[in-house]
Amino acid sequence: MAKQLPDVGLGGTAPTPRRTRIVLADITRQNSRAERTRTELAQQTQVGEALVRGLVRAQLALALRLSLVVAIGLGGLPWLFAIAPSLGRTTVAGVNLPWLLLGVASFPFLIAVGWAYVRLAERNEQDFTDLVQRPER
Repeated sequence: MAKQLPDVGLGGTAPTPRRTRIVLADITRQNSRAERTRTELAQQTQVGEALVRGLVRAQLALALRLSLVVAIGLGGLPWLFAIAPSLGRTTVAGVNLPWLLLGVASFPFLIAVGWAYVRLAERNEQDFTDLVQRPER
């Protein structure tokens, strides 16, 4: 849409050239889908509930996968020592290997799993936000 601005002369002598102002009216149309999705989330419609349910499922699946990693990583150590008893009797710097693995090495392992969970959970949330705010193509 173009609007014509009136002629205005300097000192009333000569008219200046006409300027054309261009207004982009399509901006609101591009954001209509994102607005509609945000409205559905705020009003808790069926579509909004489905979107939130998808986010919750993604977060739950992530938590279960990393819980499995912790269960295998820490829960597998007693099995390892039961299967290989000589490994359980091994000493490192005067301390038994099972004590080192369960009492010392388990903490950095748990911190790494926690760090990975936070990063991946934030990625899930960012993907959800991008989905909600994505303009219509």
